[in-house]
Amino acid sequence: MKQLGQLEAEVMELLWKSESRLSVHDVRDNLTRPLAYTTVMTVLDNLHTKNLVGREKQGRAFVYSPTRSHEEHTAELLGNVLEGSNDRGAALMHFVGQLTPDEVAQLQAAVTQADPVGRSTDPRDGSA
Repeated sequence: MKQLGQLEAEVMELLWKSESRLSVHDVRDNLTRPLAYTTVMTVLDNLHTKNLVGREKQGRAFVYSPTRSHEEHTAELLGNVLEGSNDRGAALMHFVGQLTPDEVAQLQAAVTQADPVGRSTDPRDGSA
């Protein structure tokens, strides 16, 4: 998955923050700069094609909502970045080295929660 363009990111932020589905008009009215209705409609259609938003017919228009949370999207981007690395372990170590102590604690808690028994997930060591 490619990173979002500036306008796509702005539209996604609106959708992630919204508690309800948004129409093209709703999105257009809440953008930081004035844009043509057709421009906003095209961006939403592109996001739908990329499976980042779902749409549902409401009257004569569509309403849009994100297909995944902002956090899920960010995690997918991080995974894609790691896939591009020649040495995932080294990239992870550099990333962890940039975290604050609180973030390291959150990461440790997430790893523990993902594998609460503390077993290795490496199939080569026979304990998975």
